[in-house]
Amino acid sequence: MSEKAILLRIGGMTCAGCARHVEEALRAAGAEARVSWPEGVAEVRGEIPLARLQEAVTEAGYSAEPLEGPPESGTGGMASTHRRGDRPPGRRGEGLHVVILGSGSAAFACAIRLAEEGARATLVEAGPVIGGTCVNIGCVPSKFLLQAAHVAHLQGHHPFEGLPQPSLQVNRAALTAQQEALVASLRHDKYEALLDLYPGLELLRGRGRLAGGLEVVVQTGEGERHLRADRILLATGARPAVPPIPGLADTPFWTSTEALAAREVPPRLAVLGGGAVALELAQAYARLGSRVTVLSRGRLLSREDPALGEGLAEALRAEGLEIVTGAEPRRVVHDGTRFRVHTSGGEVEAERLLVATGRRPNTEGLGLEGTGVRTDPRGAIVVDGSLRTTAPGIYAAGDCTTLPQFVYVAAAAGSRAAEHMLGDEARLDLAVLPRVVFTDPQAAAVGLGPAEAERQGLAVESRRLPLDQVPRALANRDTRGFVQLVAEAGSGRLLGAQVLAANAGEVIQAAALAIRQGLTVGELGKMLFPYLTMVEGLRLCAQTFARDVTRLSCCAG
Repeated sequence: MSEKAILLRIGGMTCAGCARHVEEALRAAGAEARVSWPEGVAEVRGEIPLARLQEAVTEAGYSAEPLEGPPESGTGGMASTHRRGDRPPGRRGEGLHVVILGSGSAAFACAIRLAEEGARATLVEAGPVIGGTCVNIGCVPSKFLLQAAHVAHLQGHHPFEGLPQPSLQVNRAALTAQQEALVASLRHDKYEALLDLYPGLELLRGRGRLAGGLEVVVQTGEGERHLRADRILLATGARPAVPPIPGLADTPFWTSTEALAAREVPPRLAVLGGGAVALELAQAYARLGSRVTVLSRGRLLSREDPALGEGLAEALRAEGLEIVTGAEPRRVVHDGTRFRVHTSGGEVEAERLLVATGRRPNTEGLGLEGTGVRTDPRGAIVVDGSLRTTAPGIYAAGDCTTLPQFVYVAAAAGSRAAEHMLGDEARLDLAVLPRVVFTDPQAAAVGLGPAEAERQGLAVESRRLPLDQVPRALANRDTRGFVQLVAEAGSGRLLGAQVLAANAGEVIQAAALAIRQGLTVGELGKMLFPYLTMVEGLRLCAQTFARDVTRLSCCAG
């Protein structure tokens, strides 16, 4: 660089990648540029007006202000007065302000990590409560209801002789009140109270939208408030999707939100959907006393290996649920008392109708148009492994993105986004992702199933062990289900596991760890597992790759 240099203070940089983005923006404007992330300074040469340079940096998602005076000696041409070496150790976020749209798991995971490093985070929440789907209308209330329904079911259907089986009596209103108290307690302890524990966190009530660059406009009860950020995180979650079935919109149908908050147990319940939410709530209501019909367009649990959906359908039918697959809804009618659901296979009547056909991202009204933030056809925000969107300085995490819609993925994504904002090359690793459907028996999976491996052109071997070969299942008097393992042909490296069993969600994490560590089924079969446990089914199934376990003693190694 030969011309006289202009020094610009660059705001919003948190890593070397940011410096590269600024350099690229300045060079695109026609200037020669060298940018230092640690010092927050750009050295620019060329006959480019200052206003044009600032505009280029702003369009890239950062800020630029001129610095007065020449660069000091000994700094390699950069201004030493703007070094970051005087920050306290471990406080990488000093001076960083992040605006987060949303207040759920992804939002709080990001905000807490930022606050731990000295950054400021402003959470913008449009709804009446904070905490997002999981604690308020998702994981917490649904698992409470499922456990209550499980206890109710055991009273009259347990397999143990000599124990009474009283008739079912359900006070749904009392259950719902207890459920709401649990939700309020967890929301306070895990969300509301944290706002006081971390001084860098601020909650702003209102509806936020992007206003160009890294500016957010929030419509509050008192008017508009403009926020200037160094980074933005979009974490606005998702809501139940409502399919365009003729007549449906004019009826008082339930989504999962209404089903969880209900004070009644309807005599009959029709459920549209064949995924986790549909099946969990269908079984819960059946166990509380409803006659339940599940109407699924395809097979149950269509995103998992077919064996899981088929096995679960068999278990649910044994409990009295009617499971109809291949049922294409044609029309819905409500006469003031009952629903009539017309499908390709006939008509179903019920006092209540639950629509559980998926979820759609909450991205409307965010002002994404013209920002460069790319979305997929459903409106979900596209992110890379570091949770960056296609717009500089704007990140996204949780159910509003193209990521799998699990709360633990959302929280991990929020945390990784914060790490990247703080300068780490953090990435969200979804290579080993355990999944659980909390029916009874539970359906859990990790890695590849045989059918998916075949679609990918992989040479694999698989084995399926029925639960009547697992001693703990025999002792429990509950042998519904199986353990299935998928291994790479030749090497025996474990590639996937599918478990249909009581507490399969507790079992699947052991399989996930085995896959993560690259274990073979031979190594897994030689490991010591506690006896009697359900997780021992993994060892027994692994042994079936080389031997007949029916010819072994009960705890033979």
